[in-house]
Amino acid sequence: MSWGSRAVDCCPVSLLSLRGITKRYPGVTALDAVDLDVEAGAVHALIGENGAGKSTLLKVIAGATQSDAGMLQAEGRPVSLKTPRDALRRGITVIYQELALVPYLGADANVFLGMEFARGGLLDRRQMRRLAGEALGSLGLTIDPSTPAARLSVAQQQLVELARALVREAQLIALDEPTATLTPHEVDHLFEQVDRLKEKGVGIIFVSHRLDEVRCIADTVTVLRDGERVWTGKASARSDADLIRAMVGRTVEYERQPPGRAPDERPLLEVRNLTCEPRFRDVSFALRRGEIVGLAGLVGAGRTDVARALGGVDRWQSGELWLGGQPYRPRTPRDAIARGVVYFPEDRKRDGLILSMLVRENVTLPVLHRVSRAGVVRRDAEDEMAQEAVEGVDLRPPEIERSVRTLSGGNQQKVVLAKGLLAHADVLLFDEPTRGVDVGAKVELHRQIRALADQGKAVLVISSELPEILALTDRVVVLREGHLAGELDRESMTAECIMTLAVSTT
Repeated sequence: MSWGSRAVDCCPVSLLSLRGITKRYPGVTALDAVDLDVEAGAVHALIGENGAGKSTLLKVIAGATQSDAGMLQAEGRPVSLKTPRDALRRGITVIYQELALVPYLGADANVFLGMEFARGGLLDRRQMRRLAGEALGSLGLTIDPSTPAARLSVAQQQLVELARALVREAQLIALDEPTATLTPHEVDHLFEQVDRLKEKGVGIIFVSHRLDEVRCIADTVTVLRDGERVWTGKASARSDADLIRAMVGRTVEYERQPPGRAPDERPLLEVRNLTCEPRFRDVSFALRRGEIVGLAGLVGAGRTDVARALGGVDRWQSGELWLGGQPYRPRTPRDAIARGVVYFPEDRKRDGLILSMLVRENVTLPVLHRVSRAGVVRRDAEDEMAQEAVEGVDLRPPEIERSVRTLSGGNQQKVVLAKGLLAHADVLLFDEPTRGVDVGAKVELHRQIRALADQGKAVLVISSELPEILALTDRVVVLREGHLAGELDRESMTAECIMTLAVSTT
């Protein structure tokens, strides 16, 4: 596959300049006079807490949202991006954190959606399949390109989105949390592609909460806070602590929260030889009250599949589950919730929220019976319950009458958490709970999860970030290719030990 190229001389070429960009929503100023410059052949990282304005800024750049004030310039000339198609025609592609694939189309059809190849008035499926396979292969994903997107994991879907941007030969690519669910190997592949694009003069906007990645890939960093640009410069000019303070306006300590109680001796949930071929087989472990157990492994190891089975989302073929000393075989998430087990899904957009509904409606949906009388919802009680729930997870702003669709990815995750916590379950299954969550909110979420364990909950946490596993969990179970690779207690938990179990075949 060939890529479009642009000569990059000694003087940086500004592909896109934003000046004084302002966007207001009712009661909220999402962007307040923001300036930003994206140069050819350079990576400009955009960092900030959830609600800082990053998603809104990307929507302005993509033509999906129009600013209320300010101007955009492309190569020094004013431009108007009234629709996403306008942006695409200007060579601008934005890949959002929440994936935008057609689930029942193949990966190849998604890659070429809107720019299909035709021959003699018919789609040239063979050519599209071949080129899509090459693009996906360059990102380290070897699948049948005709595989429907719905059958791909979140990490694989992310790579399909990236391949779509690559085949467009865009001159400016904005990546919103592109590495959130990728393995280190896949991240390396992505960064190789970014370097390759830089060499050809493509400008990159890189949005991430991972400061180590920002330092690795970015030439320039801009920090947003509460809709304002508070700092722009070289990442090397500021320490991580300085960048975090700029993002949150305070010093954040990312450290392990010690348990407030010893775990119970008797397991609350026992998993015995659980099998669902080919996704996982003979998986066994236990969860105890007062303990946080990590479920680690590479993407595709079967972690999410196991958690979905425990939460009643998917069936399994053989093995046993015991809950509180009694057999446990949920057929639906409702069955699991009734037994005190709640699964917090990895893909909040697909599995955790109804985007067309309000925050209030999403939060109270599973527990409407608590605020209903004779089948009629008592609105005052529902409002009170929803308001208390969103404030408990630090939703900002805590507006329960706002459409979930308008929230940033991190705030959508907080709505999912608020909804799940209202179930008052004893077993909590968190699947990538801090995916796309900013540094400050991540620390607060860690404290909240620890507090739940200290209250006597049994907690399982799946995370692709080893520092999170090490900081948050008391014990870790490692899966490798669907098998139980090993279990580590707190004393023996190190990043090296976890990765050895996750990748070793001996």
